[in-house]
Amino acid sequence: MEKNNVLLVDGMALLFRGFFATSFRGNYMITSKGIPTNGVYQFMRYFLDAVNTFNPTHVVCCWDMGSKTFRTELYDGYKANRDAPPVELVPQFDLIKEVVEAFNMPNIGMENFEADDCIGTLANIYSEDNEVTILTGDQDILQLVDERISVAIMRKGQGNYEVFDHQNFYEKKGISPKQVIDLKGLMGDSSDNYPGVKGIGEKTALKLLQEYETIDNLLEHIDQLPKGVQTKINNNLDMLHLSRSLAQIKCDVPVTCELDQARWKYDKETVASKFEELEFKNLAKLI
Repeated sequence: MEKNNVLLVDGMALLFRGFFATSFRGNYMITSKGIPTNGVYQFMRYFLDAVNTFNPTHVVCCWDMGSKTFRTELYDGYKANRDAPPVELVPQFDLIKEVVEAFNMPNIGMENFEADDCIGTLANIYSEDNEVTILTGDQDILQLVDERISVAIMRKGQGNYEVFDHQNFYEKKGISPKQVIDLKGLMGDSSDNYPGVKGIGEKTALKLLQEYETIDNLLEHIDQLPKGVQTKINNNLDMLHLSRSLAQIKCDVPVTCELDQARWKYDKETVASKFEELEFKNLAKLI
């Protein structure tokens, strides 16, 4: 049986990373029609490097579908600390999906859920019979690492990845992938704007999970904890449970994408035509 290697791309992570990597210098790459393309251009540079590195047989790209999700319904402060996207980025949200389609790649997303949830759902489905690599810059996705699911975190500089798999995860993180959810529940996540237990940082949260394994087991033995830690947890019990719910990626979202639709095979002329339309002269040689 053919061994497939499925690459799941966190589209939002690549687009935002690509946009801000170039825009801080004021480089928006405006086309002759006045359309900014810097995020799309840099996205493709990252993406094509990853394809060359991980050599997938199938590729799927996942997207957020708006800022309102079931998490914002659970907690109205969720991601409320984030500014609106820059005006130069806004037209690139649709533009990048057009480029992805030119490569004959599926664009997957679902209203009320985040790209992470679509990635988690598809990773679970595909990993039953295939190897899966998730390309992202988002540490939250590390909770999905499993026997046939690896996560490639993009580090600074193009072509620089840190790959987490079920064999090296504990050595790198000191906990199991599933414990990442409880870690976030305890320490919160400043980038997603939920606090966890006030006064408990990553170091203490790691130590507690290494000793008690789960939040549930920790709460069953709360009387064994130092008085200061007991007080912090008891004063923030509701937020502890809420933060854990916010941190957990849903892996049962009603999205589907048949693997045959995602085979990594594209028409060079179609892609070249799209690159020409966007005035990407230097990218044509990468396809």
